[in-house]
Amino acid sequence: MDVPRGLALVLAAYGSGSVPWGVVLGKVLLRTDLRRHGSGGTGATNAMRVLGWRISVLVFVLDFLKGFGPVLLARGLNLDGWWVAAVATATVFGHCWSPWIGFRGGKGMATGAGAAAGLLPWVLMIFPVMLAVVLVTRYVSLASIVGSVTVCGVLVVLGLFDQVAWSVIAAIGMMTAIIVLQHRGNIARLVRGTERRFGEPAT
Repeated sequence: MDVPRGLALVLAAYGSGSVPWGVVLGKVLLRTDLRRHGSGGTGATNAMRVLGWRISVLVFVLDFLKGFGPVLLARGLNLDGWWVAAVATATVFGHCWSPWIGFRGGKGMATGAGAAAGLLPWVLMIFPVMLAVVLVTRYVSLASIVGSVTVCGVLVVLGLFDQVAWSVIAAIGMMTAIIVLQHRGNIARLVRGTERRFGEPAT
């Protein structure tokens, strides 16, 4: 039965997602708590502002892998699609609500991208669209929201034509909802015109 293995992997996926790499690398490499500077975020965007681009790239890669790895493992063990979907979603839950930092965390974009890539690698084709949004507007938050919602919308349409499993759509839909929820402050600032643009210094 998939239930014992599925539950174990969901818990492991949450644990994987919960490692706050931005906080860990900031403290270990620069003795800086990322949460106390810039936007206070724990992900690659705030790491870029506060810790520099090299550490930011490393944070992104590690956050991506902590979403990608558990999903790849779940698929390799031939778990039912709904268990794989639960594993993917658990990694994003862990990232956004990590027990190691008071059940707080990041926005979920890099980890969600990794989990989504584990489910359907071609969804990474959205990155050029996101890059275009950043280049035009210099809003990373807007690119994250547009990218997540666009992927989710495309998958729903494909699901209606039986081209994508509904377990995958449900997982990416849930991850999209979490990402949008975690960006609610950014959305409010975008509406007010006070959102920090990419390249602006940390305050």
